[in-house]
This record gives sequence, structure tokens and C-alpha cells, in this order.
Amino acid sequence: MRQPTYPFAAVVGQEEMKLALLLAAVDWRLGVLLRGDKGSGKTTAARGLASLLPAPAPFINLPIGATEDRLLGGLHLERALKGEPILKPGLLSEAHCGVLYIDEVNLLPGHLGDALLDVAASGINVVEREGLSASHPAEFVLLGSMNPEEGSLRPQLLDRFALSVTIAATLDPVQRQTVIQRRVAFDRNSNAFVAEWSTEQDALRTQIKNAQENVKNIHCPPEMLIHISTLVCDHGVRSLRADLAVMRAAIAYAALEGEDTLQSRHVTAVLPLALAHRTRNAQRPPTPPTSPLPQPTNKESPSKDKDRDSPERIFAPRDVEAPALRFAAAGQPSSASASDAEIRRGTIIGSRKSSEPEELDLRATLSHAVRENGSTLPRLADLHERVREPTAGTRYLFLIDSSGSHAVQQRMRLVKGAIVSLLTRSFKRGDDVAVIVFRGTSAEAVLEPTSNVTDAFTTLEYLPTGGRTPLAHGLELSRTYLTPKTLLLVMTDGVANYPLRGGDPLQEALDVAKELKCVALVVDTEISRNPAGQSRILAEALHGRCLSLDELMTAGDSIIELANSRIATG
Repeated sequence: MRQPTYPFAAVVGQEEMKLALLLAAVDWRLGVLLRGDKGSGKTTAARGLASLLPAPAPFINLPIGATEDRLLGGLHLERALKGEPILKPGLLSEAHCGVLYIDEVNLLPGHLGDALLDVAASGINVVEREGLSASHPAEFVLLGSMNPEEGSLRPQLLDRFALSVTIAATLDPVQRQTVIQRRVAFDRNSNAFVAEWSTEQDALRTQIKNAQENVKNIHCPPEMLIHISTLVCDHGVRSLRADLAVMRAAIAYAALEGEDTLQSRHVTAVLPLALAHRTRNAQRPPTPPTSPLPQPTNKESPSKDKDRDSPERIFAPRDVEAPALRFAAAGQPSSASASDAEIRRGTIIGSRKSSEPEELDLRATLSHAVRENGSTLPRLADLHERVREPTAGTRYLFLIDSSGSHAVQQRMRLVKGAIVSLLTRSFKRGDDVAVIVFRGTSAEAVLEPTSNVTDAFTTLEYLPTGGRTPLAHGLELSRTYLTPKTLLLVMTDGVANYPLRGGDPLQEALDVAKELKCVALVVDTEISRNPAGQSRILAEALHGRCLSLDELMTAGDSIIELANSRIATG
């Protein structure tokens, strides 16, 4: 027997979260991201929302380890073997007209997140498998929850959530007592507890149903659109999805209130929900703390420390030309020499029996069927799948100096443009890219490894510049992202003026660099008549190659081959 769901109306406090979820119930396009501590009621509220939607409204919990076929749908093997090839629906089909909930969404594999984005935006899922194609409606409320302590969310996926709420468990003893009392009552007799809250639940269902019917009739005056765009621009948010999210959420709020015209108070009420995760510091971890910050050593020159308190600025990439990059570590073919099939899935090394093959080996399947029962019509027991030896692509790991020194002469525009050009010419199917930036007092990964190169372009476009230069911390953080096929690209002028462990900033950076075993290219971004040459010293410590930014941009259509003797010799 299935236990009843905890009533949404019985959730104590958390008014912002409940408002965001109710808005999503009115307009399914308003996906909601719930960010907060463990045990703050995120999952309870998400499950409760499904019970308020018109029945039958499924609640689908997407497992982090789900396969792409399970999410999108795949070939129905039993029917296909009978000569009736049809596609088997996946979780997106099951979630239609309901709620798709992703707990720990920041840990969702990149390929599943990419597959989910287009469907969540369009409401239509297209499945293509083994020459078959089918589509079905997939209009669902997308809810994600995460604990920021366990990592950030990719900017591309983060921006696709229309609304975001930061949740914290209350520290009010009276309110906490109420939460516990209600939970204990529900656990002891869930049916009685649900019945006790039925009046409030029915009122919410009626309010949502009426709002869903009225939401398309809400009048939005032109001056309200101007008002929305002005507010978004005042907050420095560039993504146009923000304007759309504010408008849709405000209209849904007006529909919930039974209004027929959008008013400024509706916009004011939903604005924090739509902009909380889109402002500049939405994902930045708090400044590390506790002890007083170490002071720069006397060896620093005033000119090189002038970025200490420089304000952050955002520079758009400039269109530049850069060469393609190729490299091969010991015993590994370069990414240019591998076939698309090998890069995508690996080399075929055999076959094995499987009742649910991910990739059907037709020859082995038919051979087994003929050998065992003298027929070319295979049974489930005859199915074989291809066995492949995984072949990893190249990981392009960019370590970018985003300190205030790169604001001089707007050097960051050239740096961003060079990175875009390098990726455009070098990135192949099966590769991934990650971006780490260092500025202020620490480094952070602003883009986790992803195979979607567009995410990198988006990250670069909104990357701010300003503050000091913690080069050693950036190199130290890079260590955790290295793979046997990583190409580390360090974009820096070689200046280091903030230490990692309280010592000399540059020497600390060189010490960390000597420990990194990877293929490395240092792009020297220094612009000076008397260059200090610190980038070349860094490249020597990395056992890598150093090119100036000018050399990179004048290389034209050439291909730069990179290798690392330290890797080759083990």
C-alpha cells in the first residue's frame, strides 16, 4: 500500500519556496531550483506539489545514475525482434503533465543535463534510435534541488531554471517545534493527517486550477514589459531568459490572485525568484575566512599590485583567429587521428550475451540464433551486445587569470576571444572542456567538465575581471581536474601576488606547477615594452610550451602539436 504524500499546505514557513512552486504549478515552463541545506524540506515540498496538480499528475524522481535511454526512451527490443519495431517511452514521457524532480541536480552527468535542456524548454521529446524516430509531448514542471556545499551547477543548466530559491532550515525554536509536531503526527497516522489538511489542500487545488485556466487571458501592458526589462538591466543580468522568467512568473502570480491585468506589484513579488541565481555572485562561494589575509611580500612592485582592489568588470570576447591544438601523450593517438566512432564510444573488442543490450551486435545475435535453434529469428536468449574499450577524448582545461591586470587595455577581451577561437578549431566529438579562473583571494571552477562547448562560450561571455592574482591556488585546483588526456591551457601574464600558504606567491605557483603531470600550454598575456618573462618561467616549471598572445593570434590556420616529455618518460 502506498503511503499518502505529506500535504503541501502543511509545510511550515518557507514562503518563498511555496510561492515559487505554486507559480510553477500554474505555468509548467517555470522550472524551479531549490538550493539549501540538508533537511530543509526541499524534497517534501516538491512531492507535495504533484498532489496539487490535476489528477493524474505523476511525480517522477530522476535518478542521478539513469541512462540516456531510460530518460529519453529507447527501442523496445522484444517487439522489435517480433518484427514490430516501436520505441519504448522513457521518464520524460512518464513525467508529462506532472513533476520531474532531480535531487542533487548539480551532480547530474553532463550528457543527461544536455538531453534534458531542450525538452524542458520545448515541451516535446524527440526520440531517434536505430533508424526509428518518434516524438511525444513532455510538458512537466522541472524541479531541481541541490546543496551548494556539494558543488555548483553548470551556468548553462543554471540559466534554464526560470526561478530559484535559497532555503535554510529555520532557527526559530517555536517554528521548529511546529515542524516536528506535524511530522510526528503524519508518521503516526498519515491518513488522518491528510484528512485534517484536506480543506486547505482542496482550496490550493482550486486556486491552481482557476489560475491555469486564466493565465493565458492575463493582459500584459507594454509599459510593464519595459518595466521588467529595466529592472533586469539594473541588476546587471544579461540573459534574456531572465526577462522571460520574470514576465511568466508575474503573469502566473496575477492568475493565482485572480487578477486580469499584470501589475507592478506582481513583478516586484517574483523578481527575486527570477534573478537570485542570475546575478554575478550567484554561484561564488563565500570568501575563505577566519584568519587575517596574508600580506603581499616586499618583492612585489606597486604597479603589479594595482589590481588588489580594482572593481570587477565584464569584457565581451573580441573576434580573433587562433590555431588548432593537437597533442598526444605516450602511447596515445592524437585526437585528430581517432575516428568519430572510437571517440564517441570506443573501439569494438568483442561481444557478449545480454538480455538488454545497449548496443546490439546483430552478427553475433543471428549467429547464436542459428547455432542454437536453427532459425534466423532471434529470441531474447540470443541477444548479444557489442563490447567496446572506452576511448577518452581530450579534456581542454583552461586556467584563466581573471585578475585586475587583465582589465588594462581590455586584455581580457583578447583572452576570451583567443579561447573561443581555440575551442572552435580544436574541439572534437568526445572531448570535454572545463574552466577554472583565479582572481581575488582564490580560484574556482566556473565550468565543470562538459562536452557542450557552448557552455564554455556562455561562461566566458559573463566572466568578470578584477581583484588580485592567486596563481598558485589556480594551479592547485587544476590538479583535481587532470586526466591522462588533459591539455592544460594557462592564460596569464605570469604575475602572482596572492599566496597559497603564506609564502612567496610566485615561488609557490612554480612549486605547484612542477608537480603537475600534464600536457601544458602557457599563453603569455603580458603587454609590456620590458616583459618580465614570468610566463615562460611558469611554462618551464610545467614542462610545457609558452606562446605569447600575439604569437597565438598570428598563427593563422596552422596546427600546433603539443607534447610533454615528463608524461612521455613517465
